[in-house]
Amino acid sequence: MADYAPLTLPDDPKLAQNITHFARALRKAGLPIGTGRVIDAVRAVEAAGFTRKIDFYWTLHACFVSRPEHRAVFAQIFRLYWRDPRYLEHMMAMLLPAVRGVQEERKAEAGEKRAAEALLDGAERERPEEAQGAEEETLIEVDASLTMSSEERLRSLDFEQMSTAEIAQAKRMLARLSLPVKPIPSRRGQPSPQGARIDWRRTLRASMRQGGEIRDIARLKPRPRWPNLVVLCDISGSMSQYSRMILHFLHAVANTRGAGWARVHAFTFGTRLTNITRHLNRRDVDAALAAAGAEAQDWEGGTRIGQCLHAFNRDWSRRVMGQGAVVLLITDGLDRDAPDQLAREMERLHLSARRLIWLNPLLRWDGFAPKARGIAAMLPHVDSFRAGHSVASLEDLAAAISRPDDAGQKDRLMAALRAG
Repeated sequence: MADYAPLTLPDDPKLAQNITHFARALRKAGLPIGTGRVIDAVRAVEAAGFTRKIDFYWTLHACFVSRPEHRAVFAQIFRLYWRDPRYLEHMMAMLLPAVRGVQEERKAEAGEKRAAEALLDGAERERPEEAQGAEEETLIEVDASLTMSSEERLRSLDFEQMSTAEIAQAKRMLARLSLPVKPIPSRRGQPSPQGARIDWRRTLRASMRQGGEIRDIARLKPRPRWPNLVVLCDISGSMSQYSRMILHFLHAVANTRGAGWARVHAFTFGTRLTNITRHLNRRDVDAALAAAGAEAQDWEGGTRIGQCLHAFNRDWSRRVMGQGAVVLLITDGLDRDAPDQLAREMERLHLSARRLIWLNPLLRWDGFAPKARGIAAMLPHVDSFRAGHSVASLEDLAAAISRPDDAGQKDRLMAALRAG
């Protein structure tokens, strides 16, 4: 914890009520806090005293934090709620780029904006000290009419065309999506009375207990197994906004129980390949994407798709492509490398995967054609070619990923490629 100044009590100190309101803000931010924990926190503060801030911090921390991923959110809400008497102004600066001339002094840390939203729930969106005694002052009002779009309009809206508020709403929609996959039958069997295969070992073992007499035939059916999901995401300059949204979606997939995937492996590439799998395993999405962005040093840089695919095929393919992996390739296909090398690496990737699905945001244009050399070299080596520019396109991906006959737009574009 940072070294904070001593606490200043409010004019009408009601510590129990303040702790209760603080617990409500934590609950709105996602921490599992019930009435029992609030009562325990009040009693713990009563026993520990209210003299040193660091003691007060760790007393509430012990009562309210039960998982490592909750520490960042707790720390931010504690700092905003207990440290600064003008915390509302600071939270407004984090939620809006500019409100009455107050600018954001620094980028919000992981979980900080979510903490601000939890504390501001139901509060007026203006600074309280300027709301009174300024009748003749020209007030700046934030027009929220464009941010109240329905989910239907937002589903089909291009990520590049979204406002800040629409991006936040789209992220909430993506967090609710799932990417289910059907299991794959394996050669291994599991006991089943209706199985087509005979389990000779179990049958003979049972007969030994009956003096060698076979009374029942034990049977087996194929044991289902789930494939790995391998994601290769382009983070070059032309793909940066789409990559942020898709990585937000992939974080939800990686942390959704019951989705069916054995494991989710994620890689980013621009001018080099970066493995961000361990970062997506964090429960807090803000901390996960912040750590992934810090490790991927080539964000919004150039593109070397051929070289990055070569690095993946050489260093990672045998590690993560087992169990019939499904590969998602997210890129616009605009590459600087030689098309021959790109086609060779795409062919090797295709042969290693059970299915290779290419998401390309350029498909948002009705007149899209595979004229770029990189796209023409990559297109023959994918199983499905789909758009990836909106919430609706990712919903369609979730519906089509388990259909082996789904090719998306590949057949149409291959016909145009052969005709051109």
